[in-house]
Amino acid sequence: QVQLVESGGGLVQAGDSLSLSCTAHTRTFGAYTMAWFRQAPGKEREFVASTRWDGAVKYYSESVEGRFTISRDNAESTVSLQMNSLKPEDTAVYYCAARWDDSYFRNYTREYDYWGQGTQVTVSS
Repeated sequence: QVQLVESGGGLVQAGDSLSLSCTAHTRTFGAYTMAWFRQAPGKEREFVASTRWDGAVKYYSESVEGRFTISRDNAESTVSLQMNSLKPEDTAVYYCAARWDDSYFRNYTREYDYWGQGTQVTVSS
């Protein structure tokens, strides 16, 4: 069992930056693929970014590529999402997710076993 706790959401203006953090309560954090998803009102939860167990391989959705950066610290059992040049369409609840790493790219919600409670990010225009 892995407990995930996100922090760092808030209200910002378009063009601002914001950093999200997720702490995983597990002794085997380094064995998990970690990802961020988001869900806007009335929309399905969508993939944002993921990082392999060692942080050497990262994937991003097209909508955030070049603006967001995912990183992890296995010693601290944390994964972060640095969000720059935020847009109103980035407004959503952001979720941290984890699954046992199998070296494949995973971007569907059903492929992840553990989820945080979510943190709200609101970008005003």
